[in-house]
Amino acid sequence: MVKGRQYTEPADPGSAPGRVSIVIPMLDEARIIRDALHRLQPLRHAGHEVICVDGGSRDGTAKCCEGLADRVLSAPQGRALQMNAGAAQARGSILLFLHADTRLPSGAVQRILERLGSAPAAGWGFFAVRLDGVGPAFRVIERAMSLRSRLTGIGTGDQALFVTRTLFRRVGGFPQIPLMEDVALSRLLKRTAGRPIWISSPVTSSARYWKRHGVTRSVLRMWWLRAAFFLGADPARLHVRYYGRGSNAH
Repeated sequence: MVKGRQYTEPADPGSAPGRVSIVIPMLDEARIIRDALHRLQPLRHAGHEVICVDGGSRDGTAKCCEGLADRVLSAPQGRALQMNAGAAQARGSILLFLHADTRLPSGAVQRILERLGSAPAAGWGFFAVRLDGVGPAFRVIERAMSLRSRLTGIGTGDQALFVTRTLFRRVGGFPQIPLMEDVALSRLLKRTAGRPIWISSPVTSSARYWKRHGVTRSVLRMWWLRAAFFLGADPARLHVRYYGRGSNAH
């Protein structure tokens, strides 16, 4: 367990200090969302909140959340739009953005509170990542992802990015772009508040994209997309290259 005092930043009116709001963007996740939310129930019982934001699912995802989330919202499709909508309704002083297919490690929220308490000026951070795929290729990918993000201070959505509500509002939330919104927010936060808090206990993220498209092809595509984004490519065009034209995928 990481040592340090818990985060107790005086929050703006309507926000509960020391309370974490977990915001989950969803799109056609009926197959996995109930299990994901069941894992978060102990945090709800401890006083934190879970906010699910549906982006127009066609498989009844929102209905699957009934009784398992504090709020179930609808928003225009797109992770940035959905997460901003969830953050706008959040009551906690800390926002934790979690993908539906990513699992938090044991004690994750306690670690966030303690690390923010020890380094309140930072105000944001993310976790190391582990993929749920079996085989050496996935071990290499997850280590490379964690090392890259730790060295650069730029996290991705798979790493359960967390940020104080005050800082999130100061930078204007997620840039409203269809892809790389997590990278764009990390850049804003790093520029505004400095390097992030790094939590070495990894979240476990789904390897389904790599399995579906092939490991080598997926890695090369992601490297190309990231390089193109940093060189100023249009995120809308990158979204089409990543998901395909007309796709409603996240």
